[in-house]
Amino acid sequence: MTAPSPAPASGSASASPGRRLLGHRLFWPAVILVALLLINPVFTDGFFRVELKDGHLYGSLIDIVRFGAPLILVALGMTLVIATRGIDLSVGSVVAISGALACLRISDLGDQNSAGGVLAAAGVALALSVALGAWNGLLVAGVGVQPIIATLILMVAGRGLAQLITDGQIITVNSAPYKLIGGGYWLTLPFGIVIVLAVLALTAFLTRRLALGLLIESVGGNAEASRLAGIGARGVILTVYTFCALCAGIAGLMISSNVSSADGNNAGLWIELDAILAVVIGGTPLSGGRFSLGGTVLGALIIQTLTTTIYSIGVPPETTLLFKALVVTVVCLVQSPAFRAKVFHRRRRPAGASPVAEEKVGVSA
Repeated sequence: MTAPSPAPASGSASASPGRRLLGHRLFWPAVILVALLLINPVFTDGFFRVELKDGHLYGSLIDIVRFGAPLILVALGMTLVIATRGIDLSVGSVVAISGALACLRISDLGDQNSAGGVLAAAGVALALSVALGAWNGLLVAGVGVQPIIATLILMVAGRGLAQLITDGQIITVNSAPYKLIGGGYWLTLPFGIVIVLAVLALTAFLTRRLALGLLIESVGGNAEASRLAGIGARGVILTVYTFCALCAGIAGLMISSNVSSADGNNAGLWIELDAILAVVIGGTPLSGGRFSLGGTVLGALIIQTLTTTIYSIGVPPETTLLFKALVVTVVCLVQSPAFRAKVFHRRRRPAGASPVAEEKVGVSA
């Protein structure tokens, strides 16, 4: 007598390809991004047209990535910080400080088109950004200050430092080498996109090909258990805050370069909130323990595409932030598996089953 064949295993292994696709954490952000892109041609003729002029690529899609490049950089750094169960509210101030210091040093050059002088100015600005990130890391990992408090200190004081560097004025520069960082082109692409691709590739290599990513997720999952297992949790936390500030410093160079000026008061204002939104939309939980670099890039592109869409459909400026908040709320709800389970996937109650049993089924799903 032959034994009965075993029942098919339940779970992701037996799920259909369609259900696995719907359950992928990047599926819904990608759908939302495509939906936003499809809205724009209704209001903008030739939205998807990409042209090559004078060896440079032009088009609305290129502009979305180019103008979203600083946000992508800041969000990448924020992703690693959030993965350790932290937060960095000071990135906007670091953006302002970096751009202000670089423009100040360039304005003092005898020849603002000197490539060496521009590189030195950018290097000093990035070095200060790294120092500020290390300061945040020391407060969090060394002193034990809560991340939101430690970075809030620099968020407030850093904006004042940027104002001090610029003496409360807008510093303008006229430097072709500096303009290349945020407004120039290289190999037909905007140079800012090239910088983002390089930073993204380096970050992916360090976190996915080396052990750093596992260490970050371990510290975010349980810092005390990681310490007992021999992982230097303090060193990991110091590293991610330093890297986050470095990304913000590069973004500050790009923003000030694009407009050839530094505004200590408005540069990078509220970019920390957009970065946190991009990270969350991309599927990285604020509770830490895991992260998704690809999801963060998608989230940042969603934020930038949403901004472009708002301008395209002619939303009044005084209601822009409200409209943006409503859309982001809808995005987060649609992306939430629990919300979709309650609204779109209610299961029929079996005959004789109690409402309590049905609720348990819904929760386990």
